[in-house]
Parts: sequence; structure tokens; C-alpha cells
Amino acid sequence: MKFSLKKWVMSVAAAAALTVSAMPAMAQQVDKLDQIRQSGELRIPVMVGEEPGYIRDRNTGEWGGFYVEWGKEIAEVLDVKVVPVETTWGNLAADFQANRIDIALGLNPNPSRGLVVDYLSVPLFTDAWALVARPDFDATTWNELNNPDVRLVVQSGGTMQVVAENLTPNATIVPVAERPLGVLELQSGRADAMIVAIFDALQIANQVDVKVIVPEPMLRNPATIGVARTPNNAGFINWLTNWVNQQRALGLAQAKLRNAFDKAGLDTSVLPANFSF
Repeated sequence: MKFSLKKWVMSVAAAAALTVSAMPAMAQQVDKLDQIRQSGELRIPVMVGEEPGYIRDRNTGEWGGFYVEWGKEIAEVLDVKVVPVETTWGNLAADFQANRIDIALGLNPNPSRGLVVDYLSVPLFTDAWALVARPDFDATTWNELNNPDVRLVVQSGGTMQVVAENLTPNATIVPVAERPLGVLELQSGRADAMIVAIFDALQIANQVDVKVIVPEPMLRNPATIGVARTPNNAGFINWLTNWVNQQRALGLAQAKLRNAFDKAGLDTSVLPANFSF
């Protein structure tokens, strides 16, 4: 076969062009775990009024709470620092889409948020849905709550809103942006009860005069970890799953929750006997 310098030069040029054009795509496929380690930061959401999961020191502005502690533990293993990003439960999906956060802890599966967020298949702990209600409010089942005369507060865009809209569609549902606003609705008499996670109910009852109710049948919900849905997050999800499995298997997650509740002075005796986290 006769050698053609012209054809050889053209083939080399074409190969080089293909390599260059593929470089951006390859760069985009860098594993999310590697991206975080290279950036030196793990960005986590923090939220006002969500104690004891998120606690902001009024004097220093530093963030603590068991969710932040978990974030710091993950960051320590990855040899990066935690960067708090103030937000709300309802804004998490937008935060992930805007690449403002890398990870969110304690998420409950949410159909709308699930369009842009990947959830780990194993829970960090198990929660249940509860009510904080006016002291004279006596509904104890989801069926009794499903009444137009019942005014239920939920956090807008959160999983509690999904629960209310599906289990109590006939109730008068009052969405609010943040938990403290819901407490104000209760205190002012504009609402009868607010749907919250059972641990959040203990915290609220420790601060204001409300009744904690766990409606029957008990509705358990896994609290897991969420990351942005991207083509390059499989390795990150696998690593986080291994981390969560160890937390659960060694009792580390359960112990952290108990310690947080004891430190906050929360009365866990009101929890149902058949409940465990």
C-alpha cells in the first residue's frame, strides 16, 4: 500500500480534534467524590429554627447540632472542611440544582424533590410523623385529622406537606416557610396542629405549651442522605452508603441522637413504646 503523507496528516488532525472535543465531556464525568476532595469543601445545608438538628450559636454564629456533626464527621474522613449554606427544607431541590450544596442529611423521600435528588437506599435513622397540637386538641388518628374543621400547619415544599395532602386532603392545610412560623400559627390560635417529624415535636414541646401526638396508624419514615442527581455521583453514593451502614451497625447514629436529645433536655418518654430509631 502506497503511503500518503496527506492522508496521514488528515487522520492525525481528525483524531486530535476528536480528543479535544471529548475533553469537556470527560471533565464533566469526574467523580463527585473526587470533585469534593479536590475542592477542599463539603457544602451542607443549615436551617434556622430546626434545633437540635441545626443549632446556631448566637454569640459566634457557628453552626452545630447533630446534622452538622454528621457533616463534619463525613468531611473529616474526606479531609475537607464543612461549609454551611443557610436554606430551608423547601429550597433543597433548588439548592442542589444550583450547585449550592453537595449533600443533605436527614432527608425523607419526597416525590418532587426526587426528580433532581438521589437518595441513599439505606436510612441514617428512622423517624415517624407526629403532631404538635393545642393542649385541648384530641384527634389521635389520621382519619380524624382528615376533616375540613381541622387546621393543619405544614412546612411548604417539605415532606410533611406531601403527607398532609395525601393522608388528610380534606383538612384545611396551612403551608408556612419555616417551623417557627408554624409554632406562631399554633400559639395564635390560627391552627390546631402542625405535622412535624417526631424528634422535632419533642423539641417544640420543650419550648412551648403544646401536646405531642403520634397519629395512628404510626407512619414511619426513613431519614436518609440526599445528593444531587448527576451522571458522576455513583461513587459518592456508594461511599456514603458504606458510611451510613457503619453508623447504623455500630450504633453510632442511634447514640448521637440520644446524646443530642439528652443534651437538649428533651423528654423522650412520650415516644410510643413500639417506636425505635
